[in-house]
Amino acid sequence: MMENCSDFDKPKILILATLSGGYAGADSVGQLHADYPPNTYVLPVICPSMFSEDFYLRIFKRGIDGVIVMYSGTDSPYKGGPERTAEIINKTYPVLKEHGIDTRRLKLTAICTVCTKPFLKEVNAMEALLEEIGFVKDEMAAFSGQESVTA
Repeated sequence: MMENCSDFDKPKILILATLSGGYAGADSVGQLHADYPPNTYVLPVICPSMFSEDFYLRIFKRGIDGVIVMYSGTDSPYKGGPERTAEIINKTYPVLKEHGIDTRRLKLTAICTVCTKPFLKEVNAMEALLEEIGFVKDEMAAFSGQESVTA
């Protein structure tokens, strides 16, 4: 049974978690039965360098309010993956600005296989930020001069 129906009214967080880092960290958090916001969705990926700048813009436009890219950093098993991921994220920030999206909504962080405290810290920090700045749809509407389309 759902404890709090207002969780549906909270901004959505998507975590792109590499299998070799962020996803293993999420698994460690689960094994500890530690809580993190229920509006968080963890998507396991091989390497986040496979996602273009346009991908991030599209998911924000579709209602994801915050994205944390959790990868294994320099411990990545994919040669050039961490550098390419950082390059893509850095190229994404100006694209977001052009569309009136706060760049703090996109975060790149290295998470290891047993990084439970850093995993929880990143998710909770994103949750706090989104509580402060609100929904991305409202931000984009204000930027474009339209009224919010809040349901």
